Amino acid sequence: MARVFLGLGGNLGDRQGELDAAIHRLAQNEAIKVVAVAKYIETEPVGVVEQGLFLNTVVEVSTSLAPLALLAVVEDIMRQAKRVRTLRFGPRTLDIDILLYDDLVLASPTLTIPHPRLREREFVLAPLVEVAPDLLVPPDFVPARVLLAILRGEEVSSCSL
Repeated sequence: MARVFLGLGGNLGDRQGELDAAIHRLAQNEAIKVVAVAKYIETEPVGVVEQGLFLNTVVEVSTSLAPLALLAVVEDIMRQAKRVRTLRFGPRTLDIDILLYDDLVLASPTLTIPHPRLREREFVLAPLVEVAPDLLVPPDFVPARVLLAILRGEEVSSCSL
């Protein structure tokens, strides 16, 4: 079983209801076990700022699915949430990103792991740290809590690593 972290968010409709439903759909899949869910946080949009606030979380799952099979499952869950891709970084009912999949480093035309903007987004790192503060994030295996401190501009000692 692979240890996987998913980032979930949305800013249209019943934001909490969409996140709750997505987590429920993940848990209903026999190849996925939901291990932990970070508290939901409300965040400002990134990129296209003329839109409503997002509700975000990180979910830790255990899965027997290979990365591309898991991607197909999360894309199906987004379709069920009526996710329409009209504008990059635009408003959406639901977004699910595969942030980390074990220690895998993957760059394919359809999927990049770790998520390419993971280290730039507090709305991802803060909930990730809530569920797995000492998780070592590839490719350099820096603890998630240290990545969050660096992003926030906090001083990090060498013993934190």
